[in-house]
Amino acid sequence: MNLNQLKLFYLSIKRRSLSAAAAELNITQPAVTKGIQRLQEYYEIRFVERVGKKLTLTKAGHALYDIADSIFSLEKVAEERIRSFQVEQGRQINIHTSESFGAYYLPAILHRFTSAHPAVSVKVDILSTEKVVETTLALQNDIGFISYPVKHAKLILQEVLEENLVIIVAPGHRLAHKAALTPNDLAGEAMVMHEQGSALQRAIEKFTDEQDVRVSKHLEFSNNEAIKRAVAEGDGIAIISEKVAAEEIRTAKLITVPLAGPPVTRSFFMIQRKDKFISRPLAGLVDVIFAMQTK
Repeated sequence: MNLNQLKLFYLSIKRRSLSAAAAELNITQPAVTKGIQRLQEYYEIRFVERVGKKLTLTKAGHALYDIADSIFSLEKVAEERIRSFQVEQGRQINIHTSESFGAYYLPAILHRFTSAHPAVSVKVDILSTEKVVETTLALQNDIGFISYPVKHAKLILQEVLEENLVIIVAPGHRLAHKAALTPNDLAGEAMVMHEQGSALQRAIEKFTDEQDVRVSKHLEFSNNEAIKRAVAEGDGIAIISEKVAAEEIRTAKLITVPLAGPPVTRSFFMIQRKDKFISRPLAGLVDVIFAMQTK
């Protein structure tokens, strides 16, 4: 089998476009079309039907695409293994992480790691949990950190940290000096919330559902800093990570009011593809994470 022709077929289907495949391979679109035609002519069977600009797989095409996906995923793994034998000098670890873990927990981990591995550079991208999962599956990072568990047959998922969530209010709020809040105290309160679908909002909704509390969604933000500022201005109460609000609590710009009953928590998780090769620097980073007993 001609693997170059197979790649033309594979990328055309994966990118859903002959022109996109051509651009990725830095060749012309007619060259892509010709390569696919030769592949079909060699086996005397059609793998792709083209209606206008739309590419549709035949039954044989579906089977070939699945095999090609495995082949080119292994090609990426092979490249990674070869790179791991290069000297550590200049080695880079690419991390994709959700916002809260990346902003408030990862810096301390990386400080310890880079102190022990000064020759290794680390690149961190802050993304949504959904995007971290997507890029991890596509082998576009070395390791990912997400804010809620995601199950996938190709992923390894490990909990690395559980953090406390707290209720924050402005110093002048009527709840600021209560010894402990019951679910009834929260009923009808104006709530400053994280955006719908976010990991924090999922944790909050789980808590309010379990406690049968109905709060009033007053404001919604996609950013922790905006939530804290809105609460400090007196625009409502919020449930937020204790770590995220630590500085404002220390300086009394915000007040935490304890909840009666068990603590409200959420977890962070480390994800990797099951077939991801673990280089020596990456193994060292994972060791640091668990040595710091972040779980």
